[in-house]
Amino acid sequence: MIITAQWLNEYLDRPLEVDALIDALAGAGFGCESREDLPGGDTRLDIEITSNRGDCVSVVGLAREAAAVTGRQLRLPQLSGAIPQSASAASVENIEHDLCPYYSARVIRGVRVGPSPDWLRQRIESIGQRSVSNVVDITNFILFELGQPLHAFDLAKLRGLKVVVRRARTGETMIAIDGSKLMLDESMLAIADGQRPVALAGVMGGLETEVSSTTTDIVLEAASFSGASVRTTSRRLKLMSPSSYRFERGVHPATVAAAADRAAAMIAEICGGSWDGNATVAAAPMPEQPVVTMRCERCRQVAGIDIDAGEMVSVLARLGLNPELSGDNSRIECTIAPHRLDLTREIDLIEEVVRVYGLDRIAPRERIEIDVVGLQESVQRRRTVEQALTASGFFEVVTFSFLPMKDAEAFLHPGFELLTLQDDRRRAEPALQASVLPGLLRCRKRNQDLGQKEMRLFEKAACFATIDGKKVEQVMLGLCLDATDRQQGLRAMRSALDAVATALLGPAGSVRVAAEDVSWFEPGAGAVVSIGDTRLGIMGLLSSRQQAGFDLETPLIVAELNFDALLGLERAEKAVETLSTYPSIQRDLSLVVEEAVPWTQIESGVETLRLANLESIRFVGAYRGKPIEKGRKSVTLRLTFRDSSRTLRHDEVDPQIASVVAEMGRRVGAVLRE
Repeated sequence: MIITAQWLNEYLDRPLEVDALIDALAGAGFGCESREDLPGGDTRLDIEITSNRGDCVSVVGLAREAAAVTGRQLRLPQLSGAIPQSASAASVENIEHDLCPYYSARVIRGVRVGPSPDWLRQRIESIGQRSVSNVVDITNFILFELGQPLHAFDLAKLRGLKVVVRRARTGETMIAIDGSKLMLDESMLAIADGQRPVALAGVMGGLETEVSSTTTDIVLEAASFSGASVRTTSRRLKLMSPSSYRFERGVHPATVAAAADRAAAMIAEICGGSWDGNATVAAAPMPEQPVVTMRCERCRQVAGIDIDAGEMVSVLARLGLNPELSGDNSRIECTIAPHRLDLTREIDLIEEVVRVYGLDRIAPRERIEIDVVGLQESVQRRRTVEQALTASGFFEVVTFSFLPMKDAEAFLHPGFELLTLQDDRRRAEPALQASVLPGLLRCRKRNQDLGQKEMRLFEKAACFATIDGKKVEQVMLGLCLDATDRQQGLRAMRSALDAVATALLGPAGSVRVAAEDVSWFEPGAGAVVSIGDTRLGIMGLLSSRQQAGFDLETPLIVAELNFDALLGLERAEKAVETLSTYPSIQRDLSLVVEEAVPWTQIESGVETLRLANLESIRFVGAYRGKPIEKGRKSVTLRLTFRDSSRTLRHDEVDPQIASVVAEMGRRVGAVLRE
């Protein structure tokens, strides 16, 4: 930010010497990069401004900081002179309130465009700008004085005598005031007249409607534009300007009107125009001023020194933050002024107090006291999952979130729509991943090309999609492993998921899989993965179509789980009991069932019987082949019975076994294998 010492001192009740001014701004956090003595005794300063302090990209903003540090009073500029009256006529339509929350137009008639008066020309040139004309110099003066970008249109050159705030249409063109021809698209916010774009919102005006020596009536634009929108347009067109620099850092709608009124009054006074004192405004409702509370004791803890509550109030008041001290002097409540967009939290107010109070007044300590605390539970649980998968032979990978459209669409869940980025730099990979699996498979393909075999990979990453018109972000866990033997591969994946569940949830953590057709998997080789009543995701054998789409040579078993939902499961504590001294009775049952019947259906069916003295149910194995008929299988389960107070007799268990056989016959048509 280029300023001069004389210009800044105009807004202080007592001027500061140049060296004192540099020290004051440095103490407030704004270092001086360079200084240059100018003819006439003034000094030009290049002040470093942090990106979060858009309010200080102005002379008044830096003067406010200097006043707060040195105890001086800030003198804000006021409207000068009476406003000559004229009939205004300006039609404004704003159809993009999200990108332009405030737009105003003031019509000033009868202006005489010509050279600026000496004081204005000297002020503009003192900061390295070129004097153009009185109207343009006034808008630039307000830009640097108050940080409010303005633009003046020649009213006669606006077709239809109207202003429309809208998105540009793809294919529209505009010639900027610097003479460059710009190709526009729908990502850019434009200011248009009745027929064409006449300015790029917040970036630069158009050549066809600029103010010239023949202009007599002007429309003075003053607005607040979305910083993200201005930044996107500026970067895409490689077009930077002092206006875009300020809008990117934030201009609050509530600060616009005062700056525009001052500019309009100056134009009426200097250029001989007339203005009725009104503006045509098209805006969204004005946002409420946020209220932030700071605890005085917390401020002292962070600062490490004992600062009086009255001193805190004084500092915050000098910064224009309207502080109110509670009756017990324990809290300060600040109604944040519109120009301070960076203040949203208690720690922000603490920083303001400390930096203005003076970091040099805080003596360094010889020792730093640190309270040692354990890892946050969420971090610990995340590490537990990573360690369980690593122990199961998986390697973690990190892939890029952007994908080619073909790969992203290959793993798109039903009801999901892709989010894409319209940017030339992402032309080859414009889609944000909606599933973590495409990135995993691309990584597996790269390792395949390098000769790596028998790999197990996992990745946890944010996935993005639009569901029912709403943008959704969720963290997903993806796994894949090579499966030369498909049955062994499925068992290995199930084992890895069981290891995760046990590590995360303890012995009570049990993964359930239920067959379900998923388009990504081979028919009959897909399943839903659940823990308890929580559905977490899916697993299965990757279809040959998907395998070929990623040019993979080896069949893969893949799984995708909702990582946030997995971490959100509560660990069920299992009671510790004394080991029984009495023997157990084990019975193995071989039940012949249809091929499609999953183990989980058999297991849950036994559990619903609530058999007396049943200690555990275990899967032993499955058999297919003679003499079992085709399309059926024999599933062997092991039931363990035990009484902790005595030795069970076999005749006490026989009725339990009979009830299991009967229930399985009723539920799944099971027959006891002979």
